[in-house]
Amino acid sequence: MSSLKAFLNPIKVENKEVIVSNRFQEEGKPVPFIIRPITQKENEQLIKKYTKKDKKGNETFDRTGYIHELTAAAVVFPDLKNAELQKAYDVLGEVELLKTMLLVGEFAELAQAVQELSGLDEDINDLIEEAKNG
Repeated sequence: MSSLKAFLNPIKVENKEVIVSNRFQEEGKPVPFIIRPITQKENEQLIKKYTKKDKKGNETFDRTGYIHELTAAAVVFPDLKNAELQKAYDVLGEVELLKTMLLVGEFAELAQAVQELSGLDEDINDLIEEAKNG
């Protein structure tokens, strides 16, 4: 029988550097975004936030809003809460900043990296359904 030691001291998933664009450079080299994994608890809060029920009890899920916020929540660097950075792009909020900073392909690459780091190698739609029904 195994001991609880493995559960008391899990291997930590490290933050990851991701270069999503060559447009952000310092000294001629691309500057990476740094992302962190998202926990299931954080994921459930986002799913709940983006799931709405109408008066008849029908649920709708804003998948785009969910993916945007999931991605922004995982970004450690650059600091998306930074007022100077938001002002430079003339936006308010982390999600709006990320959407304005990045081109569509760059955003998709960053979102994919966040999902993989967080263990979402499966189809995200299946996982969302499972969480909503759980």
